[in-house]
Amino acid sequence: MTNEDTTTIGRRGFLGAAGSLALAPLLAGASSPAFAQAGTADSSASIQSSDRRKLGTLEVSSVGLGVQNMGRTYQTTIPSRLEMINIIRVAHEGGVTFFDTAEAYGPHECERILGEAIEPFRDNVVITSKFGWNIDLKTGERRPGLNSRPDHIKLVVDGMLKRLRTDRIDLLYQHRVDPEVPIEDVADVVKDLMDQGKVRHWGLSEMGLNTLRRAHAALPVSAVQSEYSMLWRGPEDQVLSVCEELGIGFVPWSPLGVGFLTGAIDARTRFAQGDIRGIESRFSPENLPANLALVTLLNDWAERKQATRAQIALAWLLAQKPWIVPIPGTTQMPHLLENIGATSISFSAEETTELNAAVSAIKVRGQRLPDAVLAYSAVEAPEKK
Repeated sequence: MTNEDTTTIGRRGFLGAAGSLALAPLLAGASSPAFAQAGTADSSASIQSSDRRKLGTLEVSSVGLGVQNMGRTYQTTIPSRLEMINIIRVAHEGGVTFFDTAEAYGPHECERILGEAIEPFRDNVVITSKFGWNIDLKTGERRPGLNSRPDHIKLVVDGMLKRLRTDRIDLLYQHRVDPEVPIEDVADVVKDLMDQGKVRHWGLSEMGLNTLRRAHAALPVSAVQSEYSMLWRGPEDQVLSVCEELGIGFVPWSPLGVGFLTGAIDARTRFAQGDIRGIESRFSPENLPANLALVTLLNDWAERKQATRAQIALAWLLAQKPWIVPIPGTTQMPHLLENIGATSISFSAEETTELNAAVSAIKVRGQRLPDAVLAYSAVEAPEKK
């Protein structure tokens, strides 16, 4: 789950300005036999206790929950804090043990929501948070650039612990690589935090591959978090193979393509001002019609498997590697139950080969993010002097 830009909107939520919301495909899908059957199953959806995966040595549920959007105010909706807490608690009741947040989400507010929600069962779940953006420690004001200076990281973690109402963070990520701070210095301070019992495992997000290798050599990395879905398959080029080589787990954020793979967007969709997808060229009027071939493919497999498009997209990720754990985010209970239900869908070896070939045959047009945001990905930390 997790794009750092605070203008990103939820994956199925309120996509366009007045008169241009493209919700018809989602509503039409609700009348299909596949959707109806999955909807019935969703009411009792759960992840079995045996359905666990390892991120390094950290055991988590096979699907997690990203809480990035739970503290935001959108142009057309304000998530209810009580409902967000309820969604997190229902997720736990449904077998989700892996909850993802960050200092930057809110900023600070999503950590507070997660901390309050999990307080009754804190010892039974795994929580993550992320540092690295230049955020005021007290006010939460987001300032330009990045900050992974060791002294700053220590103060950030202390603030996280208070907001999360806990004494330790199970998995602490560097949200983006700071080009001014050697990754070895970051690893050293995280190790100090581990020695103090404040952090159990650590990871990196959207980092350069050389930085990942150096980080792992300095202090074993448990997980990498990056965007990955049928809509954006960039990690398949090199990141996944390096993770496999080093024994590092992989956590896809935006596993449903910021709503695209659910069928909530069509060729007529136009986005509200402030929605980052409006300036992503993969969702431009020129590129959307071609990219919708993915949704057509998902429709076919949803009918075939008596599932929803979202469930097929998540099950496809789970089928790629046994150490991949997607973290779809939502602010709506039906979508939570739908996502949990993806764990009940499996593909035979032949089906996986067939589906992979079909996905590979579709060439996605356009960039996944604007250049100004992409500039923070694949960055290499400076060498330690």
